[in-house]
Amino acid sequence: MGNERSAARGGNFSCRLVPATKWKGAVSKMGLSLSSWFSGPFLAAGTRVQEQRRPPEERGTAGCTGWPFPRFISLFFPVFPYKSQRMAQEFQDIEYIAKGSLGPILKARQRTDKKIYAVKVLLKTEVIRQGVLEQCINGVVIQRQVLHPFVQGLQECWQTSRLLFIMCEYHCAGDLSRLWNARKPLAESRVRVFAAELGSAIGFLHDFGVIHRDVKMENVLLTERGHIMLTDFGLSRRLWRGERARTICGTVQYMAPEVLRGSPYNHSADWWSLGVLLYALATGEFPVESQCDHTSMWKSLQRVHVSPPTSVSQDLAFLLSELLCPDPQLRLHRLDAFSEQRFFGGLSFDPELLHRQPLEFSIPSGEQPRPSPCPLLFPGFDWEAGLPAG
Repeated sequence: MGNERSAARGGNFSCRLVPATKWKGAVSKMGLSLSSWFSGPFLAAGTRVQEQRRPPEERGTAGCTGWPFPRFISLFFPVFPYKSQRMAQEFQDIEYIAKGSLGPILKARQRTDKKIYAVKVLLKTEVIRQGVLEQCINGVVIQRQVLHPFVQGLQECWQTSRLLFIMCEYHCAGDLSRLWNARKPLAESRVRVFAAELGSAIGFLHDFGVIHRDVKMENVLLTERGHIMLTDFGLSRRLWRGERARTICGTVQYMAPEVLRGSPYNHSADWWSLGVLLYALATGEFPVESQCDHTSMWKSLQRVHVSPPTSVSQDLAFLLSELLCPDPQLRLHRLDAFSEQRFFGGLSFDPELLHRQPLEFSIPSGEQPRPSPCPLLFPGFDWEAGLPAG
C-alpha cells in the first residue's frame, strides 16, 4: 500500500521458486530485504517467537502490540476470517513474484481446484505501524464488491496470527508498464482498446461512488489475450454525492493538480491519471517528468503547459486535452462523454464486445526478470507467525 507499491501484482513473472515443503524459507532480495519487513520496535527475539508458536488458546498478552491475542485478530474481523492451517496445506508450487510495501507477493497453486492465484501477504504489525488499517480493510471490501470484466477479481482473504492474505486472480502476461517498456510507443489502435477498457472500468467504479486514486500502468494487468484488468484498491475509497477527499496519495507522476496542491478533490482526479497513462502509451514518454515528492511535482507541473504532441492524431490529441485539463470542473470526467469521443470512432464500450476485439498480443520476450542470484534469507522463517524463527 502507499505510494511505493510494487510494479508487479498478480501478473508479473516470478523470480524464484519456493516449494511448499520449504514454505518457511524466505524470499530473495528485491531492493529491500525481508529483514526490513520483520525488524523494528514491534518485534523482539527469543521468547516472543516461542510464544507465538503456542496455540491461540494458550497465549496470553505476549502479542507484539501488548494487546491480548484475540484482539490483534479481531482488529481485522470480519473482512479477514481467521485460519489456523498452514499455507503449505492449501497451496503448492509457491513462487515469489515481487516485493510489496507491506510484505511479499506470491504466485501459488491451490491444492483443491489446481488453479493459480496471486497472493499478497501483509504483515499485521506493518499495517498498524504505517497507519493503513482502514485503507487495507476498505480496499478489500471495495474490490470484493466491484465485479466487472476489467477489474481484477478478489477470490478470498484471510488472516493468521501475524499475517494477512489477499488472494486474487493471477495473470501471467504481466502489467501494462512491462508491455510499454518493451514496445513504446504503442499503436493508436491498441491505445484505443486499452482506453475503452480502462474507461469502462473507471466509469463503473465511479457509478458506485468509488475513487481508485492510483490509476497507473503498474496497476493495470494484462490477461493472456491482451486485455486489461485494473487492480490494487489499497488507496481507493467511496465518496458520497458531493463529498471530497483530502488525502494526498497515489503516485506523483499520475496525480491530478488538485491532489498535488492539497485541495479537496473527487472522482475527476482518476480521469487525469487516465490521461497521463494514455499520453505515455501513445507517445512513449510522460507529459511531465516525475519528481521526488508531490510538492516538487506540483511546482514542475506549474512550469509546464501540458499539451498533446503533434505525433498523435487530432482525435487522440483532443481526448488527451480533455482529460489533462487542469481545472477539475472542466475536465472530462464522465464515462458517457468519454465514450462519445471521436477517437473511439463508434467503438462499443460493452465489455463483452470489447473482449472480442482482435488484439495481436504476445508476451514480450527477453524482458522477463531473471531468477534472483541472491541466496535465500532466513531459512527458518515462520510465515504463519510472521517472525524469524530463532
